[in-house]
Amino acid sequence: MFLFFAFKVYHMVAKFSRIIGTGSYLPERILSNKDLQEMVDTNDEWIVERTGIKNRHIVAEGETTGDMAYQASLKAIEMAGIEAKQIDMIIIGTSSPDFFFPATACYVQDRLGIKVSKGAFDMQAACSGFMYAVAMADSLIKTEMAKTILVIGADTLSRIVDYTDRGTCILFGDGAGAAILQASDEAGILGSQIYADGSYTSILNCETRIDSGKIIGHPYLTMDGQSVFKFAVKALSGVAKELADKCGITLDEIDWVVPHQANMRIIESTARSLNASMDKVIVTVDQHGNTSAASIPLALDLAVRDGRIKRGDLVLLEGVGGGFTWGASLIRF
Repeated sequence: MFLFFAFKVYHMVAKFSRIIGTGSYLPERILSNKDLQEMVDTNDEWIVERTGIKNRHIVAEGETTGDMAYQASLKAIEMAGIEAKQIDMIIIGTSSPDFFFPATACYVQDRLGIKVSKGAFDMQAACSGFMYAVAMADSLIKTEMAKTILVIGADTLSRIVDYTDRGTCILFGDGAGAAILQASDEAGILGSQIYADGSYTSILNCETRIDSGKIIGHPYLTMDGQSVFKFAVKALSGVAKELADKCGITLDEIDWVVPHQANMRIIESTARSLNASMDKVIVTVDQHGNTSAASIPLALDLAVRDGRIKRGDLVLLEGVGGGFTWGASLIRF
């Protein structure tokens, strides 16, 4: 009896999850630096020098996080070559759900026509939302709670951005990215690490709530840019090194780094800390801006579709966001 039990436990934890498809969606409307200089005291040169951002996409009137998540999901399902009904769980990383409840994942589930599911829920970890969701999905697959999980990062932060504050309005855009994880006997996600430190809540937040029908608190995102920069570089480089050591690999074995697209300075500083050439770093921040939980899956999908990331490549995904939260995954494609 004991030997059978030991074998069963080993069998469960020995399984891997693999990414079998990715997808993304960006709203049609583009907000350029030139557009912003008509709205606030800024200019293209100032924005590019400090952030590397040139354009960002903004949702249309009536367009929601769920709408974008659904569109990204369709593309991921198509790439994976599966039917939507094969998905038995949906996890969405988002800080801007359609409603307080039900979860935006439930609305996506309904639009996909999935009637029987192991679960559908949202995760709130700010810009780290996709990394938290990947870590959760990987764990659930490895423990046989689910076989095929749709993981989405989607945000519409433009709705909580103050377009009179040049320190924040230049940074953020909207979008959604998706990945389908499936149980596999082949190595896929080699490992994940996620962290949080609530003592840093004051440097990046949107402290708004509804009380008796009234909006309480400041309705817009606020940020201490310099403090965020220092924390982000330290967190991203630290988690990458720790995860590589945990997985028994060296940093120079990594073929591609797909970081959270916060701003170009953070991306470049983190790459230097990891001794990684920028030729190995996927960058979309110039055209997308900071799309919060969507930034990593958006960049990942772009690199998969344009052929840079190929089957067999070792890829590091890593993100950091308000909370502060941060995390990373090492993936063999």
